[in-house]
Parts: sequence; structure tokens; C-alpha cells
Amino acid sequence: MFAAGSNYNLNFSRYSLPTYKFKTILMNEMPEITDQTKIPLNRAIGLTTAILLVAGNIIGTGVFKKIVPMAQTGLNEWYIIAAWILAGIITLLGAFTIAGLSKLTTVSGGMYEYMRLCFGNFSAFFLGWTGFTIFCSGSMAAIAFIFAQSVNSIIPLPNPLAHFKDLSIGDFIFPFADSGIKILALAAIALLTWLNYRGVKKGTLLNNIVTGTKILGILFLIVLGLFFFGRLEPNNTMQLVVSEKTGTISIFFGAMLSAFWAYDGFANVGFVTGEIKNPKRNVAMAIITGVSIVIVLYLLVNYAYIKTLGLKQIAGLSENNIAATAMASSILGNGGKTLISFLIMLSSLGTLNVVIIFYARLYFRMAQEKAFFKSAAKVHPVYRTPYMALIYSMVWGMILVVSGTFDKLTDMAIFSGFLFYALLAVGLIKMKRNGAIKEIVACYPWAPIIFILFSIGLLISTFINQPKLSFIGLGLMLTSIPFYYFFKRMNK
Repeated sequence: MFAAGSNYNLNFSRYSLPTYKFKTILMNEMPEITDQTKIPLNRAIGLTTAILLVAGNIIGTGVFKKIVPMAQTGLNEWYIIAAWILAGIITLLGAFTIAGLSKLTTVSGGMYEYMRLCFGNFSAFFLGWTGFTIFCSGSMAAIAFIFAQSVNSIIPLPNPLAHFKDLSIGDFIFPFADSGIKILALAAIALLTWLNYRGVKKGTLLNNIVTGTKILGILFLIVLGLFFFGRLEPNNTMQLVVSEKTGTISIFFGAMLSAFWAYDGFANVGFVTGEIKNPKRNVAMAIITGVSIVIVLYLLVNYAYIKTLGLKQIAGLSENNIAATAMASSILGNGGKTLISFLIMLSSLGTLNVVIIFYARLYFRMAQEKAFFKSAAKVHPVYRTPYMALIYSMVWGMILVVSGTFDKLTDMAIFSGFLFYALLAVGLIKMKRNGAIKEIVACYPWAPIIFILFSIGLLISTFINQPKLSFIGLGLMLTSIPFYYFFKRMNK
């Protein structure tokens, strides 16, 4: 309408202040940054929050239920308590090892970054890709499914796709089975990913609330169990299923594996190193303090289970029953059962939130080192979170939930985890000897040496007792070789 050379000269000077304000608001919402891979993460996590992240990651559902398979081994109560103590000591030695390695760097990536600095890019990718395919994504999917199951135990969920439950892919994957539980699991992953997408403070605040509640709930169980010590009559109607296996050492080792499942996750806080204040001090303190708190809680609550219910009654529980629920319902009735069911639901939700925070930072650091999809290295210009890595983690976790294969992946998690723990303990000794690590935490060099020896023993035992599972896990790990060269070529 306004042709060139016309007399319609518009004067915007009187609109200059509103225009300036509008531009300021717009820039605050979305700063003009051409390369989002160069935006730094926000160091917003203090020491207390870091400790609660460690504790929140470790305390899942194992503390409420692992006493049942341990009691069914036929070991007496002192052997079972010793299994928790020894597993706790080994975990603490591992915590000392990871705490020592945390002195190497101030960037995110945790075990991936430690492995890269100790042994090079390929070794680090071997760990990172195994995490993506097995223990990280598989654990996330499993925790989401457990959360949905715990909700279903309180409020029965509808099963809208029940008519298609027998449809399968190769008689192996049944995507429509347990559809109600899977839909809720998918919704939980999506909702928590969205929360963490909008800022690390939001995700860690939720963790602080939930982890604090979990700790209070476990303390309640401890007080409840010890206060009612010796007051319950044995339930003679329960059918005992105590194992008839022979070989105390082998059975004791199996009981320790159950305890290790409950202790797993102590090293993951290193994934968010780039968002922790004063990381060379606080990461190490968070790991050691968080693990120590969990060990004390685990010992006391399992002692309370045994003294309240007795081993025979615990061993008589079915695989799907939970010792904490049995103890609370025996003392408090249905109200106690509902209370513990809610606590387990909250515990699994909190753990899911923590692993969503942690594992995305692993893929983020891999992408920074050109060992993953490039876009995973992007940081949101407003929220300062690795938003694309969060989306990659969410999508793959959801696929595993629908496929139902996460159970098989989590069975291999302990095996693959201790393989890398052993390598990292070797890396600590290497980096200390060449001077890369000046300051060291307690128990060096005995902590990494004992941890290496134990990890080797566990790996050998797993190969002997579960050869098929071990070879499948090793095969999945070896898929890292072609993908390493794929990403190297793609990101050249």
C-alpha cells in the first residue's frame, strides 16, 4: 500500500519505550545464541541437594523387598545381616573410589568422563553405550513400570488394550500386555522429563521432598519394628519356601547380590558434576555421606524386619509380597499396608526422577565428545538444561517400557556395572600414580584394590552361575564397536 517515495512517513519515536520493553522481555525468554552446544549448564546444586540425590538414587524399592529372597536362602539372621554389612562396606569402598576420581574434572559425565580421562575415548564410549542400551535406559524403564505397578496395587488401573494383549512381535515382545500399567509408566516418564526440561532446580527440589519423605518413612519402619519387637505371633498358615541349596558361601554370595541391587546407584551423582557448586569438593562429600546414610538405614530397617516378623515368616512370603508391607499390616492393619504401599509408590517415583536427571547428562557429555547424536549436546538457552539429551533418554526409555524387555536388561545391570566399577578402580590407581590426582580420599590404595578383587570375583561367579545372561550382556556391550565408528564418522 505504501509505495516507495510516498508522503506516508511513520514516526515510531513515541513507541520507543514499549518497543524496548518488548525486546527485553523477548530476549529474557529466548536469548539470541547461535550455537546451543556452547551454552554452559547452570551450577545450581549445593552439597545438601547433592547428598539427597545420592540417597534418593540408591533408595528405591530394594530396601522394602530384598529381605524376602535373602530369607528364602535358608541362611540364619546373622548371615543375612552380615550380607547387608559386607555389601555396604564394599559399596563404601566403591564410593571412596568414585570420590577419588571426582577430583579429576568439573564437567558433567560422571563415570563416562572418568573413563575417558583414564583410558581414552573408546573405553569411555564402551561404558556410555552400554549405559544407553542396558543399565541406564533399562533401569529407567523398570523403575517407571514398578511405579505404575505400585499405583495399581493401591488404585486398580483400567486395562484399555486388554483385547490386544496376545499380539506379539516374534513371540518375544508383547507391546499391549499390561497396557494400563504401561500407559501410566509412559506418562510418568514424560511428566518428569518435562519437569527436568524446565530447569535442574525444579527436578532437584522434587527429589529433596521425595527423598526426605522416603528417609522419614524408613525411620518410621525402624521405630515401628523395634518398638513392637517380639510382639507378633508367628503366622503358621504361611507356606515356607526356604531353599534347600547347599554350600553356605555360595548362598551367602547370592544374598549379597540382593543387597547390592538395593545399594546400586551410588556413583551416579557424578553425571551432574557440571551443575554442582564447588564440584571437586562437593561431589566426593556427597557420595561418601549419601552412601553412609543409606548403609545405616538399611541395616536398621532389615534388623527391624527380622526381629518383628522372624525369618520363617519372611521366607514364607510370596515373590510378589513385600516385607515392609507385611510388617506394617501385621502391626497397624490395612492402614499400615496402605501407608507402606504409598511409600513404595513415592520411593519409585522419586528414584525415577533422579535417574532421568542423571542419565541425560551422560548422553549430553557423550555428544559433547562427538560420541552420540550431535543434538544431544544442546543446552536450552532459557532453562540451561540438556533438553535434547533428556528427550533422547525419554524416547528410548518409553520404547523399552512398551516392549517389556527392560526386565532382561536390568538382570544384566549388576554384571555390566561391576565390570566398569573395576576398570574405574584401576583408573584411580593409574591417575594417582601419574600425578593427575593430587588429593585422595580415605583408604587409598586399599579401597580400590579390594574393590577390584571383589568385582572380579563377582564377575567370575556371574559367568559361572548365569552364563547365558552374561554372554548376552557381553554381546550387547560389543555393539559399542560399530556404533563408535558410526558416531565418529557422522560427527567428523
